[in-house]
Amino acid sequence: MRYDKGHKDETRRHILDVASAQFRESGIAAVGIAGIMAEAGLTNGAFYSHFASKEELVRKVLIDALTRREERHRDNLENGVALEATIREYLSTRHRDRAGTGCPTAALAAEIARHPKATRDAFTGKLADIIVLMAEQIRQGSPERRRRKAITIYATMVGALQLARAVNDKPLSDEILENAVEAAIATANAR
Repeated sequence: MRYDKGHKDETRRHILDVASAQFRESGIAAVGIAGIMAEAGLTNGAFYSHFASKEELVRKVLIDALTRREERHRDNLENGVALEATIREYLSTRHRDRAGTGCPTAALAAEIARHPKATRDAFTGKLADIIVLMAEQIRQGSPERRRRKAITIYATMVGALQLARAVNDKPLSDEILENAVEAAIATANAR
């Protein structure tokens, strides 16, 4: 059976989207190729015409998801969106409650630490790009000081989102987010 031009790229994109949501929602270890392919409406055998292994899929998902997050930061920077707005959006209850479409760093960082070097290298490279963009949103201080602030802010945001998702006490979860917003904004505005 012959497919239209671009079919393979569309199918690959669909597999990436399904895997990305499943990884962020359930964790990489808990998600198997069979489940991804079933949700994608494809056979397990079709997987290997797009990816050599699950690890390659993990790498591609990370690069894709973090590139999308990087593009959001770039758009915010180019459109003059204040870092405070970025912080508030990230540490919102909406973001907390939608792990499947949320930040891959908050959803997957603990697991990525146990993956092979190539996967960790891909993650590290994209994370470094996001930190550079966040530093550019900070208006005060030397480049080194803005970078240190960006790292602190991003670590605060990711850690707070992870904690807010992990606790089963909604008022405490909300409090974690609110306090992290205040701390991240205070760091951004510190002289």
